[in-house]
Amino acid sequence: MRVAVCGHRRLDGSVADDVDEALRQHLSTVDRLVGISSLSEGAEQIFAHAVLDTGGRLLVVVPAEGHRDALPPSCRAGYDSLVRRALDVVSLRFDAPTAQARLAAARHMLERADQLVAIWDRQAADVDGGPVDVIREAIWRRIPVKVIWPTG
Repeated sequence: MRVAVCGHRRLDGSVADDVDEALRQHLSTVDRLVGISSLSEGAEQIFAHAVLDTGGRLLVVVPAEGHRDALPPSCRAGYDSLVRRALDVVSLRFDAPTAQARLAAARHMLERADQLVAIWDRQAADVDGGPVDVIREAIWRRIPVKVIWPTG
């Protein structure tokens, strides 16, 4: 099953740990897992590590030139490591990592996905092209959405 991801970029330590645990629990039930991610900081990198650690394969969709450099410096080494471990890397032809590029990457992921995992607190999107926009697109495409967020 091909599972795409969207989610919040800013996750603190305890929330990130709880999200990681819930993700691993969900992904361990998926047969022949291929995770699809842009590897943005926060939810997407947590997802990618969980995919690989549970025996899945990773497909990376790079939204634009400069995507890696637009990540916080603390996330770049993780990004590089995940890209090296990916089954495939698809780069979209946007010149800069804008909301338009992020939404195009999300649509590209959804075109290949059987399910969307949304790491989302059910609040408004933190950026254009964020979780709310991606979830709406998945629903419009009739792709099942699994929301993961720690209780409390």
